[in-house]
Amino acid sequence: MNLFAEIRSLIVTTLEGMVREGALPEGLNFDPITAEPPRDAAHGDMATNAAMVLAKPAGMKPRDIAENLAERLTGNPWVTSAEVAGPGFLNLRLAPEKWQGIAKAVLESGSDFGRSALGKGLKVNVEYVSANPTGPLHVGHTRGAVYGAALASLLDFAGYEVTREYYINDGGAQGDVLARSVYLRYLEAHGQEVAFEDGTYPGDYLIPVGQKLKDKVGDAFVAKGEQFWLEEIREFATAEMMDLIRGDLKALWVEMDVFYSETSLYGTGRIEAALEDLKGKVLIYDGGLEPPKGK
Repeated sequence: MNLFAEIRSLIVTTLEGMVREGALPEGLNFDPITAEPPRDAAHGDMATNAAMVLAKPAGMKPRDIAENLAERLTGNPWVTSAEVAGPGFLNLRLAPEKWQGIAKAVLESGSDFGRSALGKGLKVNVEYVSANPTGPLHVGHTRGAVYGAALASLLDFAGYEVTREYYINDGGAQGDVLARSVYLRYLEAHGQEVAFEDGTYPGDYLIPVGQKLKDKVGDAFVAKGEQFWLEEIREFATAEMMDLIRGDLKALWVEMDVFYSETSLYGTGRIEAALEDLKGKVLIYDGGLEPPKGK
């Protein structure tokens, strides 16, 4: 139930009757007509701009249209009064029974009040947060999490079939940097002094990860070149970071339907196939920009 839509529909139906009776010319566009709360609540329950937006195309004074419309609307059982204000705005007061009907609908519908079939079951994928799995979420990530979750819930409430997706950016160089950083914490857990070079992650949140790695593999990676441990630690550290992120999301009451790994696409041929498909549709192309002047 949308009271504003119902009152607007009543106004448009009344205007259509005025057209049939010759009180308004044919061919008018009723799309710009609104029904909304008046600026001052003392003026009534609803206000419409119908006379103002129709006056020019109808070749009539807005107040004349408003007075005619007001007289007709007052005869409707939903409307107790219709008053013309200013140059032609129309303020309406609704019958108490109309408001009581909404209260009844709210009580009967409970948490489903306002649910819509607008989406008609159309599938929508909402991808949000998707922070690089190299550390805890920061305030910017959590803002995106709350915003994305609210948007997904609104779409679901409007009848769409929603999938909430976290795209795990576990490809690229940052994964190797994370692995090297965890390795330093792993050595630290073995009592060694370490130095975090530029480009590594010195955050304290990796201390327990280094200890967990020690508990898992013992001293198997101590004094070994990264060709022996990089890939394994990368996978281990990424999993630990995602557990940390999932905990942060849970604390925000944000739930994802899908956690999709970027690296799961590697070697499948799906990326290359998608690029070829886009090229075939002339949606992407290979090219370059002219160098800046003087370069």
